[in-house]
Amino acid sequence: MEVVRLRKVSKRYGRREILADVDLQVNAGELLALVGANGSGKSTVLKLMVGLSRPSAGSVQRNATVVSYVPDVFASHDRLSASAYLRHMGRIRGLSTRSAQARAHELLDRLALSGGADTPMRKLSKGNAQKVALAQALLRQPELLVLDEPWAGLDATAHTTLRELLTETAAQGAAVAFTEHSAQVVRSTATRVCEIEHGRLTAITHQTSLTEISMVPGANIDWSRHPDVVEVRPHEAGITLMVPTGLHDATLLTALQHGWSVTTVRQVRSE
Repeated sequence: MEVVRLRKVSKRYGRREILADVDLQVNAGELLALVGANGSGKSTVLKLMVGLSRPSAGSVQRNATVVSYVPDVFASHDRLSASAYLRHMGRIRGLSTRSAQARAHELLDRLALSGGADTPMRKLSKGNAQKVALAQALLRQPELLVLDEPWAGLDATAHTTLRELLTETAAQGAAVAFTEHSAQVVRSTATRVCEIEHGRLTAITHQTSLTEISMVPGANIDWSRHPDVVEVRPHEAGITLMVPTGLHDATLLTALQHGWSVTTVRQVRSE
């Protein structure tokens, strides 16, 4: 199902053309990466998707009531603590105070916010402010989630956690669109990649990213029943599991907790 659709969209600021004839859709359950050089128009496409900008020509159709957005620069100069800010945002989103607080702490724990949830936001580093920005976008399950360079400033652990959160959000039916410069992050996260050059959509690539995990058996586990395992391949030395990239960390943890020895972990992709 189409969640957002841009039809022949152009955008101008004065005489400067930012986008020209962009025709693009994002479907439920999809992870779309927009790639291109700085100034190519990627951020403008995201703002059009969520309604923060209007097209000069063409149309934008959204079939979503819960829309979440993470900007490339998150204004965190606020006297509120991270916890109080997220609780307030949760209430705006229709959550009860208790539910908003519980969800906020769950997300901040997963993203490993340094300094604690009671730290005033104006004292947060760029990376920790980014974690709060990500948390506010995920307080409620969105139908459309749009993120502008969401990995910027994050530490290595939060990099992995964010990929897991985006994969989980898409698996629950959301359309997810993001910009990112790292080819490795794009390969490991996106199901579709769109390249924008000088305001024009130049290439669309469909991809499925999987992680291949080879292991020597430990305690008895029926991996075919594991919710994240796509395929089980037995072989003489043990087994190899195929797991969607972004969900493989949980599979690795289960294996190690049950005494399995991991021999190789390798990302593969079918296009």
